[in-house]
Amino acid sequence: MNHKIKLFAVLLIVSSQISNAQMPEQESGRKNFTTWLNKKPIEAITAVAKQVIAVTPFTYKLQFEKPSEKFDFIKYVDFGRTFGLGKELVAFALSEIQVQKDTSIILEISHNDGIWVSVNGREVFQSTGAKDFRAVAKERTIELMNQFKVDLKKGPNRIVIKSETKGKEWLVYLQPKNATIEFSIVQNIGLGLGKLEGIDPTVSQISNWLVLGPFSPKQNGVSAMYGPENEFIIGKIYDGQQGKTSWTIPKVEVLTNVMNPHPLWGTLYNYNYHTAGLAWSMAHLGKTSGNQTFIDFAIRHCDFMLDARPMVNYQYNQLHGFRSVQHHLINTPLLDFTAAPTLPYAYLLGGNFALTRKDDYAKRVEEIKAYLSKDQVRLPDGTFTRETPEKLTTWVDDMFMGIPFLVYAGLAAPTKEEKTKYLNEAAKQVLGFNKQVFDQKASLYHHAAYSTRPSNIPFWSRANGWGIFATSVVLQNLPKSHPDYKTILNFYKAHVEKLVSLQDKSGFWHQILNDTSAYLETSGTAIFTMSLARGLNEGWLKGARYENAAKQGWQAIASQINEQGDVYNICIGTMSSDDPNYYKNRPLVKSDSHGLIGVFWAAMELQKFLDGK
Repeated sequence: MNHKIKLFAVLLIVSSQISNAQMPEQESGRKNFTTWLNKKPIEAITAVAKQVIAVTPFTYKLQFEKPSEKFDFIKYVDFGRTFGLGKELVAFALSEIQVQKDTSIILEISHNDGIWVSVNGREVFQSTGAKDFRAVAKERTIELMNQFKVDLKKGPNRIVIKSETKGKEWLVYLQPKNATIEFSIVQNIGLGLGKLEGIDPTVSQISNWLVLGPFSPKQNGVSAMYGPENEFIIGKIYDGQQGKTSWTIPKVEVLTNVMNPHPLWGTLYNYNYHTAGLAWSMAHLGKTSGNQTFIDFAIRHCDFMLDARPMVNYQYNQLHGFRSVQHHLINTPLLDFTAAPTLPYAYLLGGNFALTRKDDYAKRVEEIKAYLSKDQVRLPDGTFTRETPEKLTTWVDDMFMGIPFLVYAGLAAPTKEEKTKYLNEAAKQVLGFNKQVFDQKASLYHHAAYSTRPSNIPFWSRANGWGIFATSVVLQNLPKSHPDYKTILNFYKAHVEKLVSLQDKSGFWHQILNDTSAYLETSGTAIFTMSLARGLNEGWLKGARYENAAKQGWQAIASQINEQGDVYNICIGTMSSDDPNYYKNRPLVKSDSHGLIGVFWAAMELQKFLDGK
């Protein structure tokens, strides 16, 4: 039986199994998705690539940011943008904190100079004297200057802030303790004007605060009484430093955003590791297929992010857009937003591509190399780790976030010594991660592991994909004579053996690899298919068992690609959890770049294998 007949036989078997695959009904993409089942992988991925280009305009729009009353992150009052700077002044801000039952919370605050805060008419915080404003970006939080406890009654609780400036800056940040930028830990707390008597709903849809002022400072600064401390009278006029004044709203900002972001995962040109990984994948597809259009997409992605930095810096630091578009470009100490998004720059630098901004790319790569050397959180043995959700939590995801960048930064390095340095570091990281998160008995990766206590975090599919993806990149580029090569290869082979044994008869893998009650999912399936095909191409694997697993995996993937090139049943971005149900309940979407990366590489590696037969 020749190769084409064998492949057709596999196609028929897998196609019939896919129709009965255990996958959620939402966005399943299984019915009548047959366009690519009997075509070459390169044809399918070319359609996906063209669709990626079609839906990625690399352009922005201006929009008004409607304020949320959910109090799970920073609410701010920028008195300076509203009332001006350069003089010593005092002003007020007023809002209401909403809770569903009597409770006590810890609030965090940052401010300049003197400040006085009351809740329900009782002073809860005061600080006097000149001081600089400070807020420090962490992995997924912003650390503020001070904390204070507040007792709240069920329903609305009026909060009044009296703030002064010595003329240099004038700003207040306020957030509940444990607030995060990207996901909600703080629950059931609100802050806004929606329940404030006498306020039209249109006002609360524009601002979380009312402000009043400015006033000329008295001798005792914020310790002195100005009148509005203990009253809120709509329509009352006060004598302010700039003339008559009454309660109003702060200056409203208009921010830049990408066009039509998906509510769960954004767009294919948000700044993050998976859109950068997609750009890297497009560049390689262009290189191997000879299609310059795909290379141009990767270059456009890189240039777009470089050009965005001044705008993002302004929105983040001057307009307080901590959740605004591309905000992770600014001071986010996490591999997701440092090394991984810089991967396509390193790849393009080291790949003999025609680049008009080569110096800019090299500068960006050097910035990230310096970050990894000086600022990246590591375990005592040097392995990359995180401070979230607990200090020194090691995530297998960070194998992909950091290790391929090390490899390609080494390949782009100007000297042999520097190349060797980064390849050695990449090999060391693989061994370090395997020590932390690879379960030797199960031959699978736990999604994460804590340094301070035992855990049994599930064997999430895509996390295992990130681990084997990074391992295979190192094996491709590490000299076989390297002292760690055989050890890393043995880890890869043990992982592959287990993965093949867990493959569903449909060709897919389950969302939790060893739990058949978890749904079948595309992104993990794609990376495992790539890893099998790559192993066959590189000679790490031999035999029909692996060939059939790779082909079945590809047919499963192909069943999730519609005629236009959209890819279905991709799990959205996922935090770590000890609870298996967390992973089982993650939403599935189409064409999220978390999954497109693996689909691209699965197609390229399997096509390479088929062409070489």
